[in-house]
Amino acid sequence: MGLTSDKVLALAVLTAVGLFAGTVWLWPRLARRSVRAVAGRVGLLMGTQLALFASVGLAANQAFGFYAGWADLFGREKGMGVVVDHTPADGPLRVVDTRRVPGSASGDPAVSGRIHKVEIVGRTSRIATPAYVYLPPEYFQPGFRTRTFPASVVLTGYPGTAEALVDKLDYPQTAARLTGRGRMSPMVLVMMRPTVAPPRDTECVDIPDGPQTETFFAEDLPDAVEGHYRVGGRPGGWGIIGDSTGGYCALKLAMHHPAVYGAGAGLSAYYKAPIDATTGDLFHGDENLRDRADLRWCLENLPAPDTSLLVSSSRVGESNYRDTLKFIERVKATKRTRISSIILESGGHNFNTWRREIPATLEWTSERLSTPERAEEPPRS
Repeated sequence: MGLTSDKVLALAVLTAVGLFAGTVWLWPRLARRSVRAVAGRVGLLMGTQLALFASVGLAANQAFGFYAGWADLFGREKGMGVVVDHTPADGPLRVVDTRRVPGSASGDPAVSGRIHKVEIVGRTSRIATPAYVYLPPEYFQPGFRTRTFPASVVLTGYPGTAEALVDKLDYPQTAARLTGRGRMSPMVLVMMRPTVAPPRDTECVDIPDGPQTETFFAEDLPDAVEGHYRVGGRPGGWGIIGDSTGGYCALKLAMHHPAVYGAGAGLSAYYKAPIDATTGDLFHGDENLRDRADLRWCLENLPAPDTSLLVSSSRVGESNYRDTLKFIERVKATKRTRISSIILESGGHNFNTWRREIPATLEWTSERLSTPERAEEPPRS
């Protein structure tokens, strides 16, 4: 049973309840001063506390998606050892699994869409990472067989799991529902985490002598997806959405690469790359690289990018509220970059808050990307 399994959480809760009941039942028998009785009381108290902490920790991990599995929790990331072999005929994207959209009533992809698990290898960055690709029902319908679709990259926070975007934040289900109601155009979603060089948090920076993460997201990822699916088309065909660390990355990539990303949405984002134990030395003394990782510095010192940005925060519960208001004012002052916002009355830095913002974010993104156009080549997938 995995770390995020409901069975593991239920087992931990039942264990805690059972130990509590056992403590209440056995306490009178252990109310003596013998070594055995004292050891029994200590054991029951410690066992109950450990089971309680485990239950709370497992519930929090399920709610926020901190760790994907036991290896991830104990620092032995499963994805670190993946090797992808490519023959000359292979491309930079390979589909390794196919699954139905959670909650879909039909197994027909032309009715409910489809989710592909893929492996992507950057031609320039040489970064290899998994992702999930949501293909809307229209992608499989005869009336759209010669059309390309707008696409959006969707990023988690750090450390985050790509699965949480599907199973916890419900991006494919929400997109399908909004499209069915006519509130957004059919859109392909490329869902992944920004941690493409685990366990290091690269903050989507091209690190000197290290992972070239910005290059991966700005060049390799769109190229790989466009080479396999009928998507994108630049400029104007790609958006990028993220929460927390992924939100910072989304805003930065849209600002640095407006010719690629015509819209960038940062949910609960921050606006400057941190330096801490998870990031290590991102800039190696390169002041230009450090400045470019500060979005407020970019707005004040670089030409305003021709792109659309969306930021979100809460008046109560989010630590980025004041910084977000300042960022909005700085973007407005550029007169060129377009800015929108979602400001909740209250909401913490968590999945529940982001689920309240995702429908409006998808609609906003869809409105700012180019609509499907006729493809120049026959369908590829």
